[in-house]
Amino acid sequence: MLDLTGRRVLIFGGGDVGARKAAYFEHEAEVTVISRSFSQGLEGLAIRRQEADLSALSDDELRGLLAGAFLAVAATPDPGLNDRIGRLCAGAGILFNNAAGEPGDVIIPSVVRGSRYLVAISTRGKSPAVSRFLRMRLEAEYADLDRMIDLQDEIRSMLRETEPEQAQRSRILWSILSDDEIRAALASDYARARALAIERYLHA
Repeated sequence: MLDLTGRRVLIFGGGDVGARKAAYFEHEAEVTVISRSFSQGLEGLAIRRQEADLSALSDDELRGLLAGAFLAVAATPDPGLNDRIGRLCAGAGILFNNAAGEPGDVIIPSVVRGSRYLVAISTRGKSPAVSRFLRMRLEAEYADLDRMIDLQDEIRSMLRETEPEQAQRSRILWSILSDDEIRAALASDYARARALAIERYLHA
């Protein structure tokens, strides 16, 4: 996991694969998609577009495009072109992900993201389907995880004032996390879940 705030990420290829990669990075970095044509999947994304016939560019011209980039993604349908971009990135010390061709030094995982958490899943490129399957299961089974994180944070603050032993504080927080009724209440009524947690575990 990297902090890409203010970093420049280049996506080479504006097709469906490039659009997915751009959507992945758009909230984290300054994204530019470079391509001869652009997929409808790029519509509405907070990115820059730069039109270029990548297959017609020389190595020096590609190096010029790469100047100032922190990370580059080769997402063209031509593995040979992708590999060439990868070699130029290696020479310039730019992190590289290859959608088709020789593996780069960056793997883009499947991500489960909430406002309070982020979980990254990777099979190291062996099975994107398994990554997606796990992401979908986690999203379905832990849909209220953001609310649980808020509850845990609130209860932790209370416990610091009332419970001197760290081991006991940890036991209480784990008990709340494991309480099925509290987890069910979080889906519709945070106040009720909070009241249950306090009654059962802080006033016990």
